[in-house]
Amino acid sequence: MTRTNDGHRTSSRPGNSDAQHPVTGVIVVDHGSRRDESNRMLLAAVGSFRAATDYSIVEPAHMELVPPTIADAFDRCVDCGAQEVIVFPYLLLPGRHWRDDIPRLTAQAASRHPSVRFLVCAPFGVHPLMAEIMQQRIDHCIRHSRGHAERCDACRDGEGCSLRVAHRE
Repeated sequence: MTRTNDGHRTSSRPGNSDAQHPVTGVIVVDHGSRRDESNRMLLAAVGSFRAATDYSIVEPAHMELVPPTIADAFDRCVDCGAQEVIVFPYLLLPGRHWRDDIPRLTAQAASRHPSVRFLVCAPFGVHPLMAEIMQQRIDHCIRHSRGHAERCDACRDGEGCSLRVAHRE
């Protein structure tokens, strides 16, 4: 496994094309935010995914508000040699964005590349590993609130988790 100058990995599967496996690009798309720290978290998630998988082409995208757009990421995937593009909605639950907006925006982007196939995946949903992820996050937040752990990636730029007591008005 080697990396190109722009951070993409090259490998025999699925990065390089053969008769059974076209070159696949992956777009990880979130909603997009006016908060820079939220948009930076998508970049971190994409970097982590890129490092953990064999996909040689992995691009971030935001559905709206800030670049890169789905169209930007789709073009980048094709420019890097993708013959098919898989769009993963970095969303927790299915809804209008997954059902309508992301497929529409992806189809618009793909229309400029008629020979490139695309697939919009399901969001995280009720995946079997979600319970484990939830448990790990809860445990970490409890430890942090008691002074036994550093802030997590979600709290790093903000106030962070803290145990609170409601005050009567």
